[in-house]
Amino acid sequence: MAYTALVIGGGIAGTASAIALHKAGIEAVVHEAYDRPADDVGAFLTLAVNALDALRALGFDVTRLGFETPRITLTSGSGRRIGDLPHGPRLPDGTVSRSVKRAELYRALREQALARGIRIEYGKRLTDAVSTGGGVRARFADGSTAEAGLLIGADGVRSRTRRIIDPDAPGARYGGMVNVGGCARGVRAGEPGTMHAVFGRRAFFAYAAQPDGQVLWAANLMRPVEPTPADLAAISGPRWRADLTDAFRRDHSPALALIEATETLVTGWTTYDVPSVPRWHRDHLVIVGDAAHATVPSAGQGAALALEDAVVLAKCLRDTPGIGPAFAAYERQRRDRVERVVAHGRRTDTWKTLGPAARLTRDLVMRLALKHLARTGHDPSRWIYDHHLDWDEPAPAAR
Repeated sequence: MAYTALVIGGGIAGTASAIALHKAGIEAVVHEAYDRPADDVGAFLTLAVNALDALRALGFDVTRLGFETPRITLTSGSGRRIGDLPHGPRLPDGTVSRSVKRAELYRALREQALARGIRIEYGKRLTDAVSTGGGVRARFADGSTAEAGLLIGADGVRSRTRRIIDPDAPGARYGGMVNVGGCARGVRAGEPGTMHAVFGRRAFFAYAAQPDGQVLWAANLMRPVEPTPADLAAISGPRWRADLTDAFRRDHSPALALIEATETLVTGWTTYDVPSVPRWHRDHLVIVGDAAHATVPSAGQGAALALEDAVVLAKCLRDTPGIGPAFAAYERQRRDRVERVVAHGRRTDTWKTLGPAARLTRDLVMRLALKHLARTGHDPSRWIYDHHLDWDEPAPAAR
């Protein structure tokens, strides 16, 4: 049966979903709330091998994205090395995780969508969606409407689609941090191919050197009380720099040098996750990505899970007779995995906000765990990365 789809949200989850639907023979139009592409939004992220595997299922040449970062080095704020570990396993062909500017990933997805003839409409903020019997009608804040056979909500942690499906659905859960990032030039910091994570005395700092010598970095600043968007917008660039300097001045790390060498800061995005969402779909509506299962950045899996969702949902719609059964098959395949990843991320995130005594215990536990990993090769988090998606394999519900 031929379907048409409205995709709500033009970020990673939405654009990838539209590409996957197109590959499955389903015509999709992306509706983005903002009035322009997100070419200058966000700092950087690391695409673990399961994310790269999902991108390959969508037809991407992943070697054109970012740069390889197969290892992570952990140090404390005192400068003491805690240890290092692989950033996930290698794929059979040698592929390893890659770090990429978020805007670069946005552009790559959008360019592929446009190359496939997928339409992206901007300034289309969803306000409501109702069933039409054989499909769904969406209404937008500008007064316009659109109809299709199904609607996919890829509209993030504050998803309007999630609320339409279930008015009692849980909202985003604040993670206690605000984030700042940037790209430094003219400073040597670490060897290319390694992600450096510094558990500082007052804040967390991560950085990775690109092959061209520029250094991408991000900082997590602790904020016990959740700031409003207006609070964040009111903070000036010099104030952000002063806060960063204060947070890292006692640490032995290149953080201060990298911040000083950064011309433009990417400022003020907050850390959230979304607890278990009871309903992912209703009638002709379904949610994907952060709308269904946001995870904190420390899990390194937000984009990966969204990309996996896109592939699995499109395959289920391709192979399962009926929209309702297809949505149910998609949720069955995804729920357990994504909720385990969200819980894993929440646990890891708490390690960034410990007091002085607890930090000593944390560093010792991590040091012993990394020595055990080096000795035995047993990585308890490997299940996150060993997740292969074969586009040509029928969806389980269709077997």
